[in-house]
Parts: sequence; structure tokens; C-alpha cells
Amino acid sequence: MSANNVGLAAVILAAGKGTRMRSEHPKVAAPLAGRALLNHVIDNVVGAGFQRLVFVVGYRHEEVRALVPEIPGVTAEFVMQTEQKGTGHAFLCAEPALLDYAGPVLCTAGDMPLLSARSLQNLLELHQARSLAVAVLSARIDPPHGYGRIVRNAGGDAERIVEEKDADDATKRITEVNTGAYVFDAPGVFGLIKRIGSSNAQNEYYLPDVLSLARAEGRATDALMLENAGEARGVNSPEELAQLEALLQAGRA
Repeated sequence: MSANNVGLAAVILAAGKGTRMRSEHPKVAAPLAGRALLNHVIDNVVGAGFQRLVFVVGYRHEEVRALVPEIPGVTAEFVMQTEQKGTGHAFLCAEPALLDYAGPVLCTAGDMPLLSARSLQNLLELHQARSLAVAVLSARIDPPHGYGRIVRNAGGDAERIVEEKDADDATKRITEVNTGAYVFDAPGVFGLIKRIGSSNAQNEYYLPDVLSLARAEGRATDALMLENAGEARGVNSPEELAQLEALLQAGRA
């Protein structure tokens, strides 16, 4: 890490419209417990020790930018994703902002407000302790409908992630799922992402494909399972937002 680049980097994906939210506002601006989803994510990312934040923005980006507070010791940069081509493409949009950066980089979604600072810190520690190319945060969810499945090898390490739409019946029975939070080794991860194809059910560039690409190069990868699977709950609809609000009000989140 260069001398002018002190601080761990995190990329927060916040470009989506969130059509199912039935709102004209960006999904990350939806209110939860009186604050935008994105602000909960920022609290947890900064609480985990990340000081250099790169926000990938797109839809109504001015509104998203206005949500990001000034935090002492923390820098915020914004990069545009002008086309929606999947999570892999979204993360790659952050590369120009991190050209001077070498080290672990967190990637998480701006609509995952319950992923705690401690869980993100544990993921970082796993990545560092084992010199992983990719560490992914997973959760045990049953039924796992809608989630990408974590596929482990005979040695127990996570070696690939299969999206549900691309999974066969055996893979669909796996209950360990991807939360969408990763720690990558930068700058190497960007080279891997540029090799991601889009020959899948959604014709998108899947960020989870980085796991299998790293494995193909002989790099180490693994997943860390959340102690509290409830942290993996995101927001894709007003109904899910209401459920999280109820959990928070009851002190159960």
C-alpha cells in the first residue's frame, strides 16, 4: 500500500433502482429505523475498520451522494455505473478509483443493512490470515430460495458460487448461500473480473464467478459462515423492508 493511500478500501454497490420497491427513489435510500439503508451499511463498514469508501452509483446518483455523511478519517469517492450489466461490472467500475491501492478490498451491497461490523471484520481477518484471493461471507438459510449457493470442495473450502437460476437440482439443495459480501485481493481481483463471461441465465457479469476463476489460477478461496444468519437479510421489496423494521423494533436483528 502506497504512503499516500493509508486506509483499508471498501466498495459499496449503490447503483440500482430497485424496481420491486415501487418507489421513484434509489433502493439504498429506503428508510429503515429512521435512516436510509445505505447509512446503516456505511456505519457497519466503517465500524469494521474500512476508511476509504468507493460508492458505485447510477440511478438518481445525486440522491445517493447526498446520503453519504462526512466522517472524520474516512474518505468517500463516487464512480458511475452507467449501464446495469451485473455485480461484476458494477465492481469493475471502481477500478479507476483504486489504481493506487494494493491490499484487501471489501465489496458489499448498499441494501444489506444488517451485516454487522463484527462479521465484516471477521471476513477481513479470514482473508488476511489465509492469504486468500477471495473470501466470501455466507449464511445457512433453509429454504435457500433465491440465493446463490456456496459449493465447497472435498477439503471443505468454498470453490465456487452457483446462482439459483443456473443450479441443478443437487446444487439447489445446498443451504449455505452467498450474502454478497466479499474481501478480495487488490489489484489482482480486477484482472479476474475482466475474464468473467456473461453466458448465464441472466446474461450478466456475475461477481461470484471470481471465486471459480481464482481457483482456476491456483489461488486460495473460502467462505465464512455468519454466526447469525439473520444478518443476511436484504431488502428487495416494501414487504421485506417492513419485516426488517419489525425485527429492529423488537430488538431481534
